[in-house]
Amino acid sequence: MTIDKAASGVLPEPPEATVSASQRERLLTAAVDLFYRHGVGVGANALCKSAGISKKSMYQLFDSKDALLVAALERRVLADAAFLLPPPDFGPGPRARLLHVFRQLEKFARSPEYMGCAFLAPQVELKDPAHPASLVAARVKRQHLEGFFRTEAERGKATDPDFLTRQLAILYDGASTRAGIGADDLQGLAVTTAETLIEAAGITD
Repeated sequence: MTIDKAASGVLPEPPEATVSASQRERLLTAAVDLFYRHGVGVGANALCKSAGISKKSMYQLFDSKDALLVAALERRVLADAAFLLPPPDFGPGPRARLLHVFRQLEKFARSPEYMGCAFLAPQVELKDPAHPASLVAARVKRQHLEGFFRTEAERGKATDPDFLTRQLAILYDGASTRAGIGADDLQGLAVTTAETLIEAAGITD
């Protein structure tokens, strides 16, 4: 008896097929979407079906599903940073720049597609700080989000920039997690809480 590969949702490999850049792009696009919506446990079959490629092609492109997860997280970095962080020419001072992040978070949280922070969830699911995906996710959070908080805290002459950075990071992670699981819509809450912390740290402009 033969197995109908098309019925299984995984496309057969065409004879002498070559793995193309378009296949890699389709796979990464599918991985970014599926890992975010369904978590790191998404199977290879589902990834391949969504991308329209075979499992053979997938493993020609990436050594393992873990390697694909790492690449999918790295793919998200620029888009997420562009949405959350103010652009370089954003006019107001540190206070407004810090609050911009939480206004964007509240805006994102209103979307029915919002599932929480894409870089926190994998670390929670994997429960392994040494996993390659956990390392990438932690680095991204540290460099992009916490790095931004610290830079603005220092520019605003916060009384304790490191402490304010930690406070804002905890607020962001807690708020994004509650919104991601549908426990709170965050509207007005994340921004006003951030305002309180920022003002308590001595940043007024």
